[in-house]
Amino acid sequence: MDSPIVASAITGPIATCVFGLTMNGAPVNSGMGTCGLCGLIGVWTGWVSPSDAAIANGATAITPTAFDWVGLLLVCIILPAIICWAMGLLLRKIGWIKEGDLKLD
Repeated sequence: MDSPIVASAITGPIATCVFGLTMNGAPVNSGMGTCGLCGLIGVWTGWVSPSDAAIANGATAITPTAFDWVGLLLVCIILPAIICWAMGLLLRKIGWIKEGDLKLD
């Protein structure tokens, strides 16, 4: 069981159904998540300057509200951190993983 996959399965519907987040930035940022902050920057650039492809699909520039920023931070940083930490505790408790499993020698 992979904690990041579980976090994605939980946060994906929250991102789209609750906060209405879409990737209207450059297509290269799609699927990048927090890797170099590419996913977050892509969402932000899509808010202020949607890509041509996004505009062709009906996207328009917006001024992000506090609700948009809270959604972005929750879905991209806070919830994944909490979910992965909780999954780690659970998997250690049931014995599927142990301390040092990810250590590189």
